Order: sequence, then structure tokens, then C-alpha cells
Amino acid sequence: MMKKGDKLIDWAMEIQAIGQTGLAYSKDIFDTERYSRLREIAAEMLAEKSAVSYDKVKELFCNEIGYQTPKIATRAAIFKDDQILLVQEKEGRWSLPGGWCDVDQSPADNCIKECREESGLTVKPVKIIAVQDHFKHHGSIHPYGITDIYYLCQSLGGEFQANSETSQAAWFKEDDLPPLAENKNSTEQVKMCFAAHRDTNWQTLFD
Repeated sequence: MMKKGDKLIDWAMEIQAIGQTGLAYSKDIFDTERYSRLREIAAEMLAEKSAVSYDKVKELFCNEIGYQTPKIATRAAIFKDDQILLVQEKEGRWSLPGGWCDVDQSPADNCIKECREESGLTVKPVKIIAVQDHFKHHGSIHPYGITDIYYLCQSLGGEFQANSETSQAAWFKEDDLPPLAENKNSTEQVKMCFAAHRDTNWQTLFD
């Protein structure tokens, strides 16, 4: 498991970003070879620091083009009678409905889509609770930046449907939360959503 604060991981991520950006803008064949090698070195460094094979790291880490930017993920906070809706992941832990933002979706549209797919509910995003840097709120890190957007959503109806990502959906009180998928949303972040739900003057948090 890679951990935040490891200088080698930080350096590898920076080298990868330099290599990817260089490939996006360089027209010289010799420079592109050098930038490609930088990306390979970054992948080798990450493979050395983790239990993941070099080929897998390279697939995940060096498969994008263009200027290096963070990935976007959305999470939805939906409430009923001061209880929050959580979905159970296939491995057993619970999370707010959400996931990676698809390339053809705006963040709000992605929030709606993920809710429908994972919980069966149709929702309307009504407020942004927080825009957070994933690294600052989670112990383990990915080989790329992640920005998490938390939405307060209104349920428009629906019910859970069997799907490939989640096992069930259920409502929980703040003081009776189930085991959470902490790599996706921490206890602190779920409690943040409760605070936003109760505060009609909530101001969006951001890193």
C-alpha cells in the first residue's frame, strides 16, 4: 500500500506529470523518447514501492495523454428523517453513492448517474458540500491526483436495483454508521455531510 508523505512516491508522481506533459507538447522525436523514458522510470519507482507489478502500474499510471490533471470523483449525500443513504460495496463496506466522473458527464450529471446505478434512486443535486483533495483526507494514495466533489442531493424517488457494483442500500443515523469504505469516504466526511444537511446556511468547503 502506498502512503501519503513518501518522498519517492511524490517524486514518481512529479516525474510522471513532467513526462506526460512533455509528450503532449514536444514535437522533437528525441525529446519524446526522453519523456517516454521518464514515464517508464516513474512506473518503475512505483512498482518498487508497492506490491503491484510494473506492467500493471504502467497501465494505470502511464496510459493518459495531454496535460496531467487530477481525476474527478463525485459523492452524493441523500437524507431521509435525518438518516443518510449508504450503499454496500461488494467487499462488504459502505459508502456514499458515487464514483469516477465519466468523460461525457458534468460532475452534477455524474452524481445523478452514479446514484441511479448504485442506489436505484433518482436524485437532484441541490448544493455542493465540499470540493476536497483526496490526498489530504485519506491515508493511502493513488499515482495521480484526485478531486472529490460532495453533493447534497434531494431524492426524487426510486428503489434499490440489483447491480454489479453494490449489494444493497440502507439508511443510517449519524451515531450508528456501518463499517465504511474509508478509501472512498471517511467517517469525518460522512459526518461533514450530516452537518451540511442540518445547516441551511452551509458554506461549501474546499481545499
